[in-house]
Amino acid sequence: MLRFAAWQVAIVVGAIVAYFGVRGLTEGDPATANRNATRVLDVEHAFGIDVEHYVQDAVTFSALAMTLANWVYIWMHWPVVIGTFIWLIRTNRPEYLRLRNAMLISGLIGLMIFAAFPVAPPRLLSPDFVDTVTQRSYSYRMLQPPAFVNRFAAMPSLHFGWNLLVGISWYRVARSRRLRIVAIVMPVLMAWAVVATANHWVLDVVVGGAVALTGLLLEIIRHDLTTPRIGTFGPRRMVGGSAPSSA
Repeated sequence: MLRFAAWQVAIVVGAIVAYFGVRGLTEGDPATANRNATRVLDVEHAFGIDVEHYVQDAVTFSALAMTLANWVYIWMHWPVVIGTFIWLIRTNRPEYLRLRNAMLISGLIGLMIFAAFPVAPPRLLSPDFVDTVTQRSYSYRMLQPPAFVNRFAAMPSLHFGWNLLVGISWYRVARSRRLRIVAIVMPVLMAWAVVATANHWVLDVVVGGAVALTGLLLEIIRHDLTTPRIGTFGPRRMVGGSAPSSA
């Protein structure tokens, strides 16, 4: 148990450092990021989902709502991810490995999108948006130092995507109805918070969810292809059945 946990800590910490390091190196230039953000807005307008101003106006009107949005954005991300890893390592290793691998795969996809299509978040595109996390909270600087931040990594929102994966894992392993309700509500709150804090566009959330689910699907396919099935023949024996007799 201790050896497995120590090895997983090394893998996860290494992946986090690599993720933030590569994400920082792939930061695009402001002009390109702003131009891409405008394209994102154009797509949103075509589908009628350009509601960022309405969502944030409702938050900035209330100090309580703004604090709640900041807390969800900050404390329901890495603290929840790491806490879930620890919980699953102790109670359900197969589910932990599925979640870990889905996050690694979706993180890799996200890095490629960050590099190919840098997008400025609302807080950097227009002064009409308020950067509530930076202006009203200091906790985020401890959890994610500015040196590791790619300002133009808005698309996709892995804040939401990874929270969605965590919610799916919680729902799968939950034994109580209350925990399953929390598993459903948590990603919904994160989707609201990333927009309310002006860190992501609505389309970032949609793509973030798609990227996360793609990572999960690829992990399920990988697992199915590499796991022996009952009744299949191996080199010397049949798993789940009797060995073939020799002539």
